[in-house]
Amino acid sequence: MNITIIGDGGWGTAIGLLLHAYGHRVTLWGPFATYLDEVRAARENTRYLPGIALPDGLRWCADPAEAAAGTEAVVLAVPSKFYAAVCASFAGLIPAGTLVVSLTKGLCEDTHCRMSEIARATLGLDAIAVLSGPSHAEEVARGIPTAVVAAAEDEAVAQRVQQLFSGPLFRVYTSTDMLGVEIGGAVKNVIAIAVGASDGLGFGDNTRAALITRGLAEVTRFGIALGARPETFSGLSGIGDLIVTCTSRHSRNHSVGERLGRGESIEAILGSMKMVAEGVWNAKVIHTLGQTHGVEMPITDIVHALCYEGFSARTAVETLMTRDMKPEA
Repeated sequence: MNITIIGDGGWGTAIGLLLHAYGHRVTLWGPFATYLDEVRAARENTRYLPGIALPDGLRWCADPAEAAAGTEAVVLAVPSKFYAAVCASFAGLIPAGTLVVSLTKGLCEDTHCRMSEIARATLGLDAIAVLSGPSHAEEVARGIPTAVVAAAEDEAVAQRVQQLFSGPLFRVYTSTDMLGVEIGGAVKNVIAIAVGASDGLGFGDNTRAALITRGLAEVTRFGIALGARPETFSGLSGIGDLIVTCTSRHSRNHSVGERLGRGESIEAILGSMKMVAEGVWNAKVIHTLGQTHGVEMPITDIVHALCYEGFSARTAVETLMTRDMKPEA
């Protein structure tokens, strides 16, 4: 198939490598032609996926019309902050009936919409799916076995994604709970910042396990309030993605939290990063939505305070530990 990947970051590049290895013709779109020239020359995405050799067969393109021409499947791998604007630049260019798969984990900062909702409304296409789960780009690009879930409202669309992406080292399950899969992918980034802050303060395994466990309860409460199915959060896009993001050395969100725990300011941390930490942006959205829907979200509230209210990490931990006592359930 002719496949267009919109987004030249680490995840888009890793998925491009995966699909190219299956024999598909892959075009990767990025916004800056000069940087794409560097990628072609170096045969390496040095900024977003360093250390991974790229085959000559991958095509790199900065023009939306050229990237979309003749495509049979589109993969959206753009940070949530830029997702709506990038989708708008491809509006009217993608052929009707094209399968669209969103990889982005987050919610829109302005509209609070999920990424699949933005893609459907902006691109005017019906075959929209999401692909999510514990899947760091660095490991997928190196062929480390990975399992994820493809979700679509129509089971047949989810199965199309399953067939397209599945291989001996990349296993895909299906779901029809798009909402739950996307909520799990968004909120886990926020919880990972809290876990990172705990680690940065020098706390141990007990604290980390408590935050992950109570974080899962928080993700689930939030998802159910928005209409998701509770069992989704026991799967790959829920607890699976939560565990990997909260514990992996590849996790940018955990790294942000760890640096906050060591006393760095959020401004200094973000200013030094080349890649996006979705949890920082999404803490604001999820904090607001939690309040709107009356959902108790103490960990998200604390991360919001760390990122936007000048809280210190130690004050944040004290605030969590001294909340009113209650039953676990």
